Amino acid sequence: MTDKTLTRMDLAEAVHNQVGLSRNDSADLVESVLSHVSDSLVSGETVKISSFGTFSVRDKAARVGRNPKTGEEVPIHPRRVLTFRPSHLMKDRVAAGNKR
Repeated sequence: MTDKTLTRMDLAEAVHNQVGLSRNDSADLVESVLSHVSDSLVSGETVKISSFGTFSVRDKAARVGRNPKTGEEVPIHPRRVLTFRPSHLMKDRVAAGNKR
């Protein structure tokens, strides 16, 4: 496994190479897509990307947790969390990459 991380710049460069937009237009396009996805998630919408997966926001209720070091009970406040569920195609593609 590599230590490479895919960044916004990498995505913009891929758009530039494959679509032929200028580097600035490619960066603006990537930024626009990511902004639209994050705005949708903030407003509570589910984002489905075919053959990739589904992003959704889930509300978690308040509960009592425990500090593992001291054993002291600590309240955990209610919060919203982002979840991602990969599609079966993505799961299969990742699993096929593990067979080296």
